[in-house]
Amino acid sequence: MLKQTILDDLKVAMKAGDTAKRDTLRMLDSMVKNVEIEKQKRETGLSDEEVLEVIGKAVKQRKDASAQYATGGRQDLVEKENQEIAILAAYLPAQLDEATVRETVKAVIVQVGATGMADIGKVMGLAMGKLKGQADGNLVKKLAEEELGK
Repeated sequence: MLKQTILDDLKVAMKAGDTAKRDTLRMLDSMVKNVEIEKQKRETGLSDEEVLEVIGKAVKQRKDASAQYATGGRQDLVEKENQEIAILAAYLPAQLDEATVRETVKAVIVQVGATGMADIGKVMGLAMGKLKGQADGNLVKKLAEEELGK
């Protein structure tokens, strides 16, 4: 189970004195526990898919924070957020390249019969369902807008 792997890696980081990894994995464990409580699954625990959703959310939060820190000129905090992203990304499935995501978006556009930007909601919903965890939502949105704007 993914949650157990994270806890095992946390123990290894603690023993090795890797404070960045330790702190990031503690934060992730806390987020997982909060979702377990929220979904009333404290006894059974979250499935691997649900844990992946939590990790994806944590990565998105770090990317947003990194962008804000970069705008504010806080390079030290940008580096910290990027380090946390790298640690968390190790638990996510491999991300698809842009060309593969574009092909999936094109197929979805044909499938739903989208003709313009008014159909972006339908395209995004189905595309994100197919690409869940394998592509960043911002990339999917950008590609969908490009394809629908043609």
